[in-house]
Formats: sequence, structure tokens, C-alpha cells
Amino acid sequence: MNGWTDELTRARLHVVTGKGGTGKTTVAAALALALATGGRRVLLVEVENRQGIAQLFDRPPLPYSEERIASAPGGGEVRALAVDPEAALLEYLDMFYNLGFAGRTLKKMGAIEFATTLAPGLRDVLLTGKVKECVRRAGKTGRHEYDAVVLDAPPTGRVVRFLDVTRAMADLAKVGPIKGQSDGVVKLLHSGDTAVHLVALLEEMPVRETLDAVAELDAADLRPGAVFVNRVSAPRLPARSVAAASEGRVDVGRVRTGLEAAGVEVDADVLDGLVEQTVEHALRVRMEERAKEKLAEADLPTLELPELTDGVDVAALYELAEVLVGRGVR
Repeated sequence: MNGWTDELTRARLHVVTGKGGTGKTTVAAALALALATGGRRVLLVEVENRQGIAQLFDRPPLPYSEERIASAPGGGEVRALAVDPEAALLEYLDMFYNLGFAGRTLKKMGAIEFATTLAPGLRDVLLTGKVKECVRRAGKTGRHEYDAVVLDAPPTGRVVRFLDVTRAMADLAKVGPIKGQSDGVVKLLHSGDTAVHLVALLEEMPVRETLDAVAELDAADLRPGAVFVNRVSAPRLPARSVAAASEGRVDVGRVRTGLEAAGVEVDADVLDGLVEQTVEHALRVRMEERAKEKLAEADLPTLELPELTDGVDVAALYELAEVLVGRGVR
């Protein structure tokens, strides 16, 4: 399947995951900008204490508050939040138990570390609970404060455990605010309001991990969204020439003639080097074609993002966002 679907447009929480090194934070940021295009308000959230969002947007480390980091075409805006588990727990204690002062005392005593050690899943409940609060928060008019929330989530190897830990906590906490909080997070993450997107490269390991993650999400009753194929480079050979070149069959004389016709003179060593590069490129194109065929087994909407030869900066994020809008993201 190609392109963004109406079902994905209706989602309010967009979870972005991927194998390490695939560029998931970059894709999450570009997706937030794309969703904000046209006057919408979007929150971009990170939960891994990496300050990846701040680095991408060339800003100082984000505090535990929702900071405006970018405007989007058409009057939209993107805000960002780096969720800190300790700050989230203090906020939680103050919100549900009116223990703001006591919470600060507990912090000094190391009780927060003790609590998250005692119940390891509590940390992820606090993180996802804060995300849920941002998704559901409404203003005085009853309208949601954010049109969409984009979560830069842990990598695919940990994302299901991260998202589904709230169900285990809900089983542990039978009554009280923790029970209500866990139930609320479970309800959001397992609903049509949430889509879990996967970032992949056209390489064997990222493709395999993406397909494994789709199967794990399905098994956990979490909804896979779209596959973002990142860093796709355009083939530089006609399709009819790829098969022959990948098998080492390159007409050296034809290459020399073509170069001479273009007014370029090369010696034998340079010509050999060009032929070698042509074969390597054709092999890469064939590998990527096989990777695309494998990814198609996921039967999910697929959106390709181009390779950025000059690296990723703020201008590049807007470029990628424009590509996504062109693919139907809204």
C-alpha cells in the first residue's frame, strides 16, 4: 500500500519507532512538521533522555515543559516535550494525591528511584501516562489542546514492552489513581486514536526488524500505522541496465564512447573505476528492490523519504515534511 490513509489521518497519537540508526527521531520531527502544516498544533515528545529533538532543531536541551520549537506552513506550530520520569512522578503525586511538597521530600530521600526499582514498569507508565495526558488535554472550549501528538518512542526491539507495560501495571494495581491512570493509557494505546509507525532502511536487518515489530504489535493488539522508508536514493541507471550491470556485464566501450561524446576524456584506470562503481550501484539497486518486496509483506501504507546528501538540519526537516505532505500526510 502506498500513501497516507484516512484512518491514519484520524489518529491523534503517532508513535514513531525503528531500529537504531534508521533515523526515527528525524522522521518523527518531519512528521510533526507535516501534521502541523495548514494551521494545526502538534506536540513532539521524546522519552529516552537523549535530547535528540533539541539537537535536531539546534536548540538547548529541552526542559520538562512544552516548548515551541518550530512554525509550520499555513500558520501551524510544533511544540516539544522531553518527558523526565522523575518530574512526571512528582507531577503525578501532586495531581492525584496532592503531595507536591511531600513529593519533593521523597525525591531527596531517593524514594523515586526506590519506587521505579520496586516496580520497573512504573517508569514507562509515568512516561506513557504523561503522553496520554497531552493527547487528551482540552481547553476551556472543550477542544483538544493539540491536534496531534507525535511520540519519538524507543527502538523496535523495546517498543512493544514500552507501550504494553501499562497493561501489566493495570493488572497489578486493582484500585485507586494508579489503576485509573493505567486503564486510561491502555485504552488510548489500544484504540484507533493511536498508530505505531515504523522507520526502516532498505537493508536486510532494518527490514527484518520492522517485520518482526509488526508481528509483535499485532500480537499485543497495538495498531501498526505506516512504514517510513528512510534515506531512499534514486537509481542512476535505467531499469533495463540494472540486471546486466549487477551481474558485472557492463559494456566498457559504450561507456567510453558516451564519455567522449560528452567531451570527457578518461584514462583506463579511471574508466575501470567507473565500471566498478556502476556494478556496485546496480547491486545496491537490486538489494533495495528485494528489500521493498520484503517490506510489502507487512501490507501497510508505505512512504519513502529521500536521502539527504548534505545531512540533516532544520531546513532538511522542512524539506522532508514537504515530501510527507505531498504523500498525503495531514
